[in-house]
Amino acid sequence: MEQKRLGIIGGMGSKATAVFLDMLVDHTAVERDQDHIDMVILNHASLPDRTTVILSGEGDRFLNAVEKDIRLLEYAGVSNIAIPCNTSHYFYNDMQAMTGINIINMVDETLQEIARRYEAGSKVGILATTGTLRSGIYRDACARNQMRYHEIDDTIQAEIMRIIYEDVKRDNDISPEKLEAIIRKLVDESECQCIIIACTELSCIPLSEETRPYCIDAMAMLVKRSIELSGKTTVNLD
Repeated sequence: MEQKRLGIIGGMGSKATAVFLDMLVDHTAVERDQDHIDMVILNHASLPDRTTVILSGEGDRFLNAVEKDIRLLEYAGVSNIAIPCNTSHYFYNDMQAMTGINIINMVDETLQEIARRYEAGSKVGILATTGTLRSGIYRDACARNQMRYHEIDDTIQAEIMRIIYEDVKRDNDISPEKLEAIIRKLVDESECQCIIIACTELSCIPLSEETRPYCIDAMAMLVKRSIELSGKTTVNLD
């Protein structure tokens, strides 16, 4: 397959974007520098907070800002665009309508992978920002793929938001204990067959060998599809 240049709209947050780039590099099959993917990376850290604009009904603030990034990537001649931020995919249709360049849909890629691995009707828990959950993008994707969507209770969701905004975004703590305790609770008590790591900040937290088999990381699915659409082969990516 012909090599194609990949555009990345990052900064949501910057640590998550750095992890995404590391994953692209680590999981692309290469033998020399020239075998890596050609990329144009926009780390637009000042983009409005996605959860805030969704909950306040001010989506145009985000769309007006991200459209400038899309135009820059058009000018740069990229073939596909990756956006390593789950919550931003609430605006996926609006962003795709702005350009003829394919924007990789990490939500759809993730649920399609779950449909390949699990039986129809499997119960799926979503660990994400409140904006992502309120947007319904994963609930709708579960329905399209015949999966049962598990509603996260308010207590667990409050803890997830603390991990995202107080620990990872502030670079205070990326130890896995708190996140893994939540995952075990959803598997053992709520009987979820699969947990989606649906926030790129949570993707920054390294999970143990015991916990990883219960999870599918949406960022990993975005990495996989980005590599494939760039004309490359993935290695060592579950």
